[in-house]
Order: sequence, then C-alpha cells, then structure tokens
Amino acid sequence: MHPTADPICAPATPLLPAAVAVVRVSGPGLPGLLAPLVALPAPRKAAVRTLAWDGFRERALVLFFPGPDSYTGEDIVELQTHGNPLLVRRLLAHLGTLGARLAEPGEFTRRALLNGRQGLLEAEALRDLVGAETDTQLRLAQARAGSLPDWISGARHSLTPWMARAEAAVDYGEEEGISLNQKDLAIELAPLAARFHVERSRARASRRLQDGLRLALVGRPNAGKSTLFNALAGEDRAIVTEIPGTTRDTIEVRCEWRGLPLRLFDTAGLRESQDPVERLGMARVGPLLENADLILHLVPVGEVASAPVDAALLPFRAKVLEVRTFADLAEAPGVAIAAQLGDLDALEAALKERLLGGLAPDACLGALATDRQVALLDDLTRQLDLLLELDPGCPPELPASLLQGAWGLLARLTGEDRAESALDALFSGFCLGK
Repeated sequence: MHPTADPICAPATPLLPAAVAVVRVSGPGLPGLLAPLVALPAPRKAAVRTLAWDGFRERALVLFFPGPDSYTGEDIVELQTHGNPLLVRRLLAHLGTLGARLAEPGEFTRRALLNGRQGLLEAEALRDLVGAETDTQLRLAQARAGSLPDWISGARHSLTPWMARAEAAVDYGEEEGISLNQKDLAIELAPLAARFHVERSRARASRRLQDGLRLALVGRPNAGKSTLFNALAGEDRAIVTEIPGTTRDTIEVRCEWRGLPLRLFDTAGLRESQDPVERLGMARVGPLLENADLILHLVPVGEVASAPVDAALLPFRAKVLEVRTFADLAEAPGVAIAAQLGDLDALEAALKERLLGGLAPDACLGALATDRQVALLDDLTRQLDLLLELDPGCPPELPASLLQGAWGLLARLTGEDRAESALDALFSGFCLGK
C-alpha cells in the first residue's frame, strides 16, 4: 500500500436527484474509522444498514472490500443511499469529521495505480472510456483496457539481449574482446522498428478518433453546406433554403457517421454582404478554421470557388479539402458528393485518407491514443530508426545509448518510470469518485 495514503471519500454518482446515490470511501482501517457511523458487513457481501449521524437516519446498502484485493489496493466501502443531493452532502461532511477527506479528481484510480492494482495505460483508457460520446470511442477505449499490448511485451523481449550485449561491449570490450555486431543488431531489430511505425500510424488515427474529427464546412452561400451538415449529423440541425445567407452563425454538433466520431461546424456562407448579422457570422469563421482538423471547401459542380472563400482559406490551405457538391447534376473530378441523395462514399474515403492515414476505425482497436502515448511512441520510433542507421563500425557507446533510451521510453510509456507531472495531468481529467 502507498505509505502516504490517508482516508478519502467522494460521491461516485452525480449530485442530482435520483433513486440511488453511491458514496465511496477508501483508505486504511475503514472498519474502525467508520464504526461510529455503521457496522460493516462481511467482505464482499451487500447488507442493508442504518447510518446514523447528527440527527439523520438513513437506510443504506453497504459493501466492504478489504485491501489489498480492492480497486485501490486499500480498504474500500461503498454506501448506496437515497439519491438526494443534500443527503449526500451531509453524509460527506460527516465522513470528513471521522477523518476521511474529500478525494481529489481521479484520486481513487491514482491510488490503484500507485498500489499496483492498475497500470498507467489502463488508467488512461479508463479516462477515455468515461468520456466517450460515440460507439466507436467506447470500443476504442475498451480495447485499450486490460493487459499490456503484446507488441510492447515483444519490444522488451527483443531489446533486452541487445542491451546486455551493448553494455558488455562498452564495459569489457577492450579487456575481453567483446564486440557488438551492428549488422546483426540491425537485422534482428528491423521488424521491431517496422512494428513501431505501424503502431505510430494506428496511434495517431486513434487519437483523432478519440477526440472526434473536427470538420469545418465552408463555401459560398447555397454551396450545399447545410445539406451536407444535416446528412452527416443524421438530423435536420441546419436550415436549408434557396435563400442565400440562411446560416448566419456557426452551428456545432457531435455525432457518429459511418463509424467516424465527428465534430461538425456549419459556417456562415462567405461572400460580400452588407447585413451586419451575416457579416458577424462570417467574422467568426477564422478562429474555427484555425482549430479544425480538416476544412471541407464546398463548391457546386460546374462552378469555380468564389474570391471571398479563397481569401479566407489561404492561411489554412494545407488542411483544405475541396468537395464538389450536387454531383448528381453533372460529372465532377475529385471528391464529388450528392448529400441530398446520400451519395457520400467519396467523402468517407477522403476523410479516412486525410485524417486517419487510410485506416478504418476498427483497424485502430487496441492502439495507443492519448497525447502522451503518441508523443512517446514518436520518440521511440525515431530512437529505433537512428539505431538502425548507425554505421557498422561505430563505437559501441552509440548503440548502447540508443538502446537504453528506447528502454527508458518504453518504461515511461507503460508507467514504470513515472513522472508526477504526467500523473497530475492525467488524473485531473477524472471525476471525484473515480
């Protein structure tokens, strides 16, 4: 058990009127700590008990999970009461008088990590699972929960003997005639480097899917933006008319379309206008384009892009995808769609190619996905690439240093080499009772 652990408590359900509320307590010696409030039942056996404090009496379902075989590795008690927010606040206040302070965000899971009950990768997957908003995001987070990915275990197995040889060559090479065969090292570790490249591509795609693909729809009035917006959202969220300038402000919706979690932004049509409301809507387009993953520039078939649109998109041209709309009326090159008829296959293929490296969402199951994980995997891939590019006659200190660096990055990735700042950033995103 982590030596600095003190008793903590928190609501595990939202403080809203409901049939049932759950309060969790974790820490050492809970049977004694909670004795003035309730007599705990036998371990892992639910029992109805009466909680009595400060004039309140509440019938509650009580469960007791002794440490170290509990979620946090400490004693845990769950109190299931009636879901009155005031009642829960009074109970939490009384637990404070008994010596259990209010938990910080994610502190239950942090203790599980520090006490060896959970790995860092699993904790990160849990955070994404709680925050998932679409079926795809749920599946991605669930696929990352559980045991360490096989490719990480395989990487350790491949690196271990070469680390030993490299260190022996550095420490005893001259005395014992031990050398490091760089050619053999490159041959044996090339498959590992290739696997790192594959996992890096999957991780980048998974990161975007977990966040949701931010798509901004831009174009002149009546270019088909609102029609496409509604088709992707699966509902009529934007007004569609033949009157130019119908959309005067940004409309945002989160949805899932063909397995792709989307954050859609329908913008005001870009044109010269004297209408002050419409001009204000157009002025808001710039900041939105800055934060978009991809800008869909909608141009009706048979027409050319308008000057106001071209000018607005010039600073963001690297992430602009031109989409030809109303493709049912005429032939069109490139990405051509007919949103009103549901003909969007070309757009689906383009989104996967531009944002996911050509991968389908299911190909990302089990991939790493957080910013921290992706950054470490980028460094790990570069480390292996440099190792394989070393000259065969180089001093053993160079491959030894790169091998040790790769090993250290793996340890940081799995959480065996923990940085407190990284843990603070991770658990700040959790709710109080998790």
